[in-house]
Amino acid sequence: MKKPMVAFDHATLPKTGILLANLGTPDAPTAKALRPYLKQFLSDRRVVEIPRIIWWLILNLIILNLRPRKSAEKYAQIWTSEGSPLLANARKQTALLQGFLSQRIASPYAVELGMRYGNPSIASAIANLQAQNCTRILVFPLYPQYAASSTASALDAVWDTLKQTRNVPAIRTIRNYHDHPAYIKALADSVREYWSINGKPEKLVMSFHGVPRYTLDKGDPYHCECHKTGRLLAEALGLSKDQYLIAFQSRFGKAEWLKPYLAATLEKLGKDQVKRVDVVCPGFSSDCLETLEEIAMEGKEIFQHNGGGEYHYIPALNSREGWIHAMCDIALDNLHGWVSTEWDAEHARQEGLKTALRAQALSESKTDV
Repeated sequence: MKKPMVAFDHATLPKTGILLANLGTPDAPTAKALRPYLKQFLSDRRVVEIPRIIWWLILNLIILNLRPRKSAEKYAQIWTSEGSPLLANARKQTALLQGFLSQRIASPYAVELGMRYGNPSIASAIANLQAQNCTRILVFPLYPQYAASSTASALDAVWDTLKQTRNVPAIRTIRNYHDHPAYIKALADSVREYWSINGKPEKLVMSFHGVPRYTLDKGDPYHCECHKTGRLLAEALGLSKDQYLIAFQSRFGKAEWLKPYLAATLEKLGKDQVKRVDVVCPGFSSDCLETLEEIAMEGKEIFQHNGGGEYHYIPALNSREGWIHAMCDIALDNLHGWVSTEWDAEHARQEGLKTALRAQALSESKTDV
């Protein structure tokens, strides 16, 4: 039976909802909190595509007995007074986007945050939007480059939630924004600002989250979109081909993943005695465990252990004003016809009341609409 998310009321003005979707985070930097989070994440068929029976045994008998403690130790290194950096940054983005959009549209809207894994969930975000009478929802996955294991997985969670909903809203989705001019500008401005304070490196490494090589062979456009982002960012920064590199991090397991691997790249740069390397991660809208621990800490150790000089990690866009403006641009590009710069709230309220009175009269007379 389909369950109503909110009682229908003719007098309530409809809104347009924006659902910001990101990967997610455990509730605490503890093994106890990591176990259910990792189980949900690694049970996703979009994330791990090997045969289910084999993976079930590996996941439940090995990984979930060993990895939670090790992951908790890493999370503890980057946890803040606000909790998980990813969640703290995502909440700031949500609040700022809500505010910034008010400068550009006048019709009613609402913005909610939902995580693919962990809390707040995508289901809870949709429930919150429907409770505000959002009859139209734009799903905005915060992944610049499309991948089945990220963007498509977030959309799976949306569809799974709506399967249980009687009054399904209209849905639009943002597939990617890897080459959106506002996104590239926000990235370039962030890098330039960092360099204006800290100076420029000998090499800029643009590192993206890695995925198995077979995803490219099966038609996933992620690899190509990462390279396009890298090329456009380099052009915006005025870099020549010998001034930057593109690499992929976070390889897991024994299968071949997208190359070149970041660890091997940093090792070579270190052995070549490069005086300074800066690393930026253009696939992340918020800093998280992967950027703050693997890139900023482990990457530095690899580079300098092999003879490299200075190592800098350039922070993700997080809640930078330029990035929030870019989010507005990307959202508005996908909201045509759903929002308006001209809106008479009082007129809309009066029309809503008229509609409610007509509905009440029809109900009392038991006349078919």
